[in-house]
Amino acid sequence: MAGKGDAVNSTIGEGSIFEGKFYISGSLRIDGKFEGEIKTDEELVVGETGKVKTNIDAKSVVVAGTVIGNIKADEEVKLLETGRVLGDIVAPAIAIQRGVIVQGHVTITAGQRKDVKKLIEESFSSGSDKQSEKSSR
Repeated sequence: MAGKGDAVNSTIGEGSIFEGKFYISGSLRIDGKFEGEIKTDEELVVGETGKVKTNIDAKSVVVAGTVIGNIKADEEVKLLETGRVLGDIVAPAIAIQRGVIVQGHVTITAGQRKDVKKLIEESFSSGSDKQSEKSSR
């Protein structure tokens, strides 16, 4: 599950419990229970037995277990069929398998730096006057 040839640097194993702050350079896999603060510059994987209560900020995130907290990814979030998320998700791309349970707001940015709400509103407004002029003729 680690990204593009990268090995997982650190693991919180099944049956383990970790509380506190975890800042890591590299990838992290959680198969146990984690509560606190996580920041990684690479991939974070929450395995099927993983239970995480924190806001996640990572390059990419894979969720097969349970996450309570917001997820922000610079590249992609993958929600596998056993994944459960209670929180908001913000990422350029999101892959969701059948069976996933999520409650929260989902914002897919497609890599845009501008405010997504404004981009969508501008898209709705642009050209609409021309279209209505054509249809009224």
